[in-house]
Amino acid sequence: MIAYTTVGTNDLKRAKEFYDSLFGEIGIKELWASDTFVGYGPSMDQPMFGVCQPHDGKAATSGNGTMIALACPNKETVHKIYDKAIALGAQDEGAAGPRGDTGFYCGYFRDPDGNKLNSFAMVTPEAD
Repeated sequence: MIAYTTVGTNDLKRAKEFYDSLFGEIGIKELWASDTFVGYGPSMDQPMFGVCQPHDGKAATSGNGTMIALACPNKETVHKIYDKAIALGAQDEGAAGPRGDTGFYCGYFRDPDGNKLNSFAMVTPEAD
């Protein structure tokens, strides 16, 4: 259902460096770029994640309550993405780990522009 999402940035060069390195951890590459936008994904026929400077010329801000979840195949990849984001200077918003007893496993972080993301996977809940 989702074709693409975007987050705003006030420093496209910094954002591109962050996302190039972060998404490189899971084999996702830049698919399309312009002077104000960079789009990432596995291919042009799959959903894309974009980072852009706002079209209206005003400052980019992170939306309160807005979050983008990055699907991961397993909890090891959740940690890989979360740890890489933190190493790249992201702000911790909740360490990678299980949430509740439903098998939802995620790590929350904010990119250098304050946009909230998480890496997540649905895993078999561990028995006590």
